[in-house]
Amino acid sequence: MKTAVILIILVSAVLPVLSESALAKFGALCSGNPSNRKRGCDGRGYGCGNYGASRGGGARKHLGLDIVCADGATVYAPFDVTLGGRAVPYKKNNAINDGINLKGEGLCFKLFYVKPDKYKGTVKKGQKIGTLLPMQKVYPGITSHVHVQMCDKSDPTKYF
Repeated sequence: MKTAVILIILVSAVLPVLSESALAKFGALCSGNPSNRKRGCDGRGYGCGNYGASRGGGARKHLGLDIVCADGATVYAPFDVTLGGRAVPYKKNNAINDGINLKGEGLCFKLFYVKPDKYKGTVKKGQKIGTLLPMQKVYPGITSHVHVQMCDKSDPTKYF
């Protein structure tokens, strides 16, 4: 009986480590950024690209992770994904108010500021999903980027 209890304790201690090491990892999201470099902090009042960064003078938090991507660049599937329809970041329309819902590798996430080639279907890892919209038209001087947001609004950083 003591052996069974010890085994249960060992397994329960090791499982979280195993599941963390088995996390899905995003492949390259954007042409020109094969390493998925994250957006740092912009000095023009646009804030920082990390999850949890302050927005609106501290009134809210950034609920995604920004991956550097040039305006007009190709956006790729980070792994085999199912496209789940349109996702929009803003209530009010503007030049970058488009994106897509995706599922793959057991994850549900959204990519914002992307004009998808299609909103439904499947796309294989490394294939084109769409094109980055013109962020400079809305936020002049910002580091243009793809915004990655998990459907449950949890931190996506561990997948990069």
